[in-house]
Amino acid sequence: MAKRPAERMRVVEGDITLLDVDAIVNAANSSLLGGGGVDGAIHRAAGPGLLEECRLIGGCPTGEARITGGHRLKARHVIHTVGPVWRGGTRGERDLLAACYRNSLSLAEQHGVRSIAFPCISTGAYGYPKAAACDVAVETVEAWLAEHELPETVLFCCYDEEDARLYRERLERLWMERRNPEGSR
Repeated sequence: MAKRPAERMRVVEGDITLLDVDAIVNAANSSLLGGGGVDGAIHRAAGPGLLEECRLIGGCPTGEARITGGHRLKARHVIHTVGPVWRGGTRGERDLLAACYRNSLSLAEQHGVRSIAFPCISTGAYGYPKAAACDVAVETVEAWLAEHELPETVLFCCYDEEDARLYRERLERLWMERRNPEGSR
């Protein structure tokens, strides 16, 4: 019997560039040519081949995703997605952030990715409130996993303890809701 969506999601704390998974997701800027935060860390760890490959792609609009090789990373692939800049929540930010997760998962499925790790998309320099971004991430990934066999495992890779706590608490609530649907009302 296949695992339920909630059983296929986990939280890890640490450096996403060190994970031994099929794909890691890069919270990229629209140029895909590197930047700060997780984007810069992934580009540095992957080496110059990643930048060369990204130059050939020609960018990526907000909410969409593109895939490259992993180059010097343990991950075979890097899926680049461009999250929304937070502008108060009235300019479609939630829908754009959800699209980042769906489009990344769709590319993962198309490329046979069995394990994938997401960073906390848009919560750094783009200013998306962390708890709200966590809710979007978990809800969107759960909905995807309910309809698809791949990826088999989704990791939410949190760089710090605060983010990891948010994701663990959110996944725990999800677990409780799914185990006891009547008690969650």
